[in-house]
Amino acid sequence: MHKARIEAFSDGVIAIIITIMVLELKVPHSSDWQSLAALWPVFLSYVLSFIYIGIYWNNHHHLFQVVQKIEGSVLWANLHLLFWLSLIPFATAWMGENHFSELTVAVYSFSMLMPAIAYTILVKRLLKTHSKDTHLAKAIGSDSKGRLSLVLYGIAVGVAFWLPLFSLALVVAVAIIWLIPDRRIERVIES
Repeated sequence: MHKARIEAFSDGVIAIIITIMVLELKVPHSSDWQSLAALWPVFLSYVLSFIYIGIYWNNHHHLFQVVQKIEGSVLWANLHLLFWLSLIPFATAWMGENHFSELTVAVYSFSMLMPAIAYTILVKRLLKTHSKDTHLAKAIGSDSKGRLSLVLYGIAVGVAFWLPLFSLALVVAVAIIWLIPDRRIERVIES
C-alpha cells in the first residue's frame, strides 16, 4: 500500500472528529451575555481538544513525510491511533458539560494519554519497517518529547481525582510542549 492512502484516510477521520466536536457546541437559547458566559467550560474544552487534534494531525503529516514503506502492522497501529482520537469528542463534551469535575477530568486526561501511547506504537512500528539509516530513524532519535508527554499524561490521570485543575494544567502543558514546532523531521529532510 502506498503511504498516500493511509494519509488520506487519516486526514478524513481527523476531519470528522473535528466536525463531531464542533457539533457538540450548543447554541444558547437566550441572547444575553449570561447565557453565553455559562458555556465557557464547554468552549474551553473544545478549544483545548481542537488544539490537540491539530497537533496530532500536524505530527502525523510530518511523520509520514519521511515514511518510505507501509506494512500491515503500520495500518493497524494507525487505526489504533485513530480509534483513541475518535473518543476525544466524547471526553471533551463530558468534561465541558460537567464543569471540569474530577471524574470527567480523569477521563479526559486518559483520553489524551491513550492517543499518545498509540502514536508511540505507530512510530515504533514504522521504525521496525525502516532501516536505521533512513530519514525516519534519524528524525525520531530519542523522542524525549514523546516520553515526557507520556509521563505528564500519566500523572494527570493519577491526580485528577484530587487536583482536577492541576491535572488539566498538565494536559495544557503537554499541548504547549507540542505547539513549539518540532523541526526534527524537517531538519533531516533539508540536510
